[in-house]
Amino acid sequence: MSASLGKALILVENLSVPFDRRVWQEARSLTAAGYGVTVICPQGRGRDTEAHVVLDEIDVHRYPLHGADGGALSYAREYATALSRTASLIYRLGRSTAFDVVHACNPPDALILTALPLRRRGAAVVFDHHDLVPELYVSRFERRGPLHRATLIAERLAFLLADVVVSTNESYRRVAIERGRKSPEDVFVVRSAPDPERFRPIPADDSLRRGQRYLIAYLGVMGPQDGVDHALRALAILRRTRSDWHAIFVGEGDVFDQMKALAVQLGLGGSVEFTGRVPDEEVIRIMSTAEVCLAPDPKNPLNDVSTMNKIVEYMALGRPIVSYDLTEARVSAGSAALYATPNDVEDFARCIGDLLDSPTRREELGRGGRRRFEDEISWRRSEEQLLAAYGRALELARRRR
Repeated sequence: MSASLGKALILVENLSVPFDRRVWQEARSLTAAGYGVTVICPQGRGRDTEAHVVLDEIDVHRYPLHGADGGALSYAREYATALSRTASLIYRLGRSTAFDVVHACNPPDALILTALPLRRRGAAVVFDHHDLVPELYVSRFERRGPLHRATLIAERLAFLLADVVVSTNESYRRVAIERGRKSPEDVFVVRSAPDPERFRPIPADDSLRRGQRYLIAYLGVMGPQDGVDHALRALAILRRTRSDWHAIFVGEGDVFDQMKALAVQLGLGGSVEFTGRVPDEEVIRIMSTAEVCLAPDPKNPLNDVSTMNKIVEYMALGRPIVSYDLTEARVSAGSAALYATPNDVEDFARCIGDLLDSPTRREELGRGGRRRFEDEISWRRSEEQLLAAYGRALELARRRR
């Protein structure tokens, strides 16, 4: 393992690696730059199951973890187990390796606490701010109280302990500066984006349309806050006036089974297909065939300021998008999307229909999205910021010693 710039330990809890594309890209970029990289993460279900593996010179250690069932207390149990097993692996690895940087990815924010022993030994700490956990809690459980206050405390501790913060967009950067009280020079925007060489459109596969004229597609997580129900209700409205389309929903999540049931309840059983998680090659095949791609995330305090990976991936594949009119959706997609009135499924359905009826508009949006992706938000630009964040973190850690 090359480590001319130092040794980095990346901690992630909510996905296995390399399935977590953002974390894997970061690990590969750091390795290519000259860091020796170790990752601690949970084992996946049906993938990434080995307890220890070396991939592309990256040392990956995984622990078994039973995921939450959707309830607040089940998340608390999951996180407690993850923190305990992460801390145990850090202790074991730290006995033989002197890590220069610890890179903790939320959620949960409390994961950064496991980095404390290495921080005391002089390691730099990077907080990779994937989600606004307090807002995520409210969006899922629609209530405040002791657990919500606990998420605010954990977030504050994460900002306090971090030498630098890596934010996924400018809105999150603003949270780190204003709510987290970080100095602007210590907060770096590293946008999530696929590899532009791997995520390229390919010729359409007409068989995916299942005999229909058009294919509509969704790619992403299926959690309570992700708006898959909005997309299905919009398709049910669209179905009242036309049946010349087939829809494929790619991804999994806490409400996957409920969404499959909802599709049947709405009379969409024969028109909507759920694939679950599929390899990138299959994602590219489906999305390259789709005439319209959906970003139905409803407007709420979390979604309005979050960058949706699906939007960037649609753009990488040159697909026209229908999205609710959210702050960060516009920042990411710009003119590559048609925007519906927030949380208005009737308007969302209208936008889908308008794009199906306008091949010229679809071509314009898709071509503009791919161009914007290549010029402004591809991973190459994010990589520069990631390496700058590491340089700053190491500088601040040296001052602490």
